[in-house]
Amino acid sequence: MDSQSPITHVHDASSRHRVVVIGSGFGGLTAARRLAKADVDVTVIARTTHHLFQPLLYQVATGVISEGQIAPPLRVILRKQDNVRVVLGDVEQIDLESRTVTSRLLERVTVTGYDSIIIAAGADQSYFGNDQFAEFAPGLKTIDDALELRGRILGAFEQAELSTDQVERERLLTFVVIGAGATGVEMAGQIAEMATKTLRDAFRNIDPTDAKVILLDAAPVVLPPYGGKLSERATARLAKNGVDIQMGAMVVDMDYHGLVVQDGDGTRRRIESQCKVWSAGVAGSPLGRQLAEQSGVELDRAGRVKVRADLTVPDHPEVFVVGDMMAVDGVPGMAQGAIQGAKYAASAITAGLSGSGPESRKPFSYWDKGSMATIARFSAVAKIPIPGTSRSIEMAGFIAWVGWLVLHLVYLVGFRNRFTTLVDWLFAFTTRSRTQLAITEQQVFARNAIDELEERTRMDEAA
Repeated sequence: MDSQSPITHVHDASSRHRVVVIGSGFGGLTAARRLAKADVDVTVIARTTHHLFQPLLYQVATGVISEGQIAPPLRVILRKQDNVRVVLGDVEQIDLESRTVTSRLLERVTVTGYDSIIIAAGADQSYFGNDQFAEFAPGLKTIDDALELRGRILGAFEQAELSTDQVERERLLTFVVIGAGATGVEMAGQIAEMATKTLRDAFRNIDPTDAKVILLDAAPVVLPPYGGKLSERATARLAKNGVDIQMGAMVVDMDYHGLVVQDGDGTRRRIESQCKVWSAGVAGSPLGRQLAEQSGVELDRAGRVKVRADLTVPDHPEVFVVGDMMAVDGVPGMAQGAIQGAKYAASAITAGLSGSGPESRKPFSYWDKGSMATIARFSAVAKIPIPGTSRSIEMAGFIAWVGWLVLHLVYLVGFRNRFTTLVDWLFAFTTRSRTQLAITEQQVFARNAIDELEERTRMDEAA
């Protein structure tokens, strides 16, 4: 820690049980709200000022809705909850022995003590050891990612409009989405729809409908968790919308102008494309490694924490790990896993206030409420398990799409956000219009400029 950085120690004037919640996503927000009536003092430490509804980030990236609709201010959400304070900062250290959390905002360091802690720091984008790909193919985990991708997508059309070189135009109008999970499928479908509907007739030197959208993945099928008929239906609908689906194709190299893929037979080929989107994998928060070093808890291949049955780490019943950071068999990295895990952890802490010890905790049990993914307007797939059986209800098409809309509206925070999102959806899905197509150069290049500035600063400090 920089000795010159101002350090703030957060102490509570009361003697109440102190709970620290790390993260402001579904897990963090749910945990804080669940403890609203508990006799505890809650400190939420978050790296952003907002709660992010991540499942709709792709709609921000493709101009359907605005970032504000899925990222309401965290302090405003929790303002009526008197036992909660919010600390803005990036968590640098969790000390299990001293029971403190060290976070940093710019040069200001904050040390927060706790009696119980709920770690819901989420997951980062995984490039499977090829982190250099991030410069050429941003992921889709944050608002910054979504705005940058919007700028790259629309910027590619603008550059193509100015180009007189046919080869360059084809490269600019080729969009590659890497990863055929839910995010990749939704992203590819929306780019194709933007090109064929929203931007049609908007340019004079190019025809946006000539754009080529490629969805590729090393997996053999689209939407592997769904499988069977649902994967087939999704594949057929994407193809109908003009998406070129290339399965069994693994990305092995990438640069600004394109990427190299290796097919199942070992042959390699190059795809010329300036605009690329990465949605192929996730990695657990680096905080997981800290927990492993201090407690001996195991991590899975993605860096997620293999928690005990009560979602804690060995020898530390006061340390709960939930959401995308936890590795529990049968619990997918989805919002419901984070929400249910956070509710369980908050309930365990509340029970402990009444004298209930860790040994009395029942194992965490996950209720699989199913999963959904949109393919295009009026088309989605849904798989809903039937309780008590090994079977599921499978739906595809318009009914699944309506169900997807309703579910996502319900989980949006705030009536105003639900209302404005519904209005934007009505315009986007019943007309060719999209209300959020503004882009700036800063949105496209700011991240790289910041990275270069930080690298120069590190070099200057080293010198």
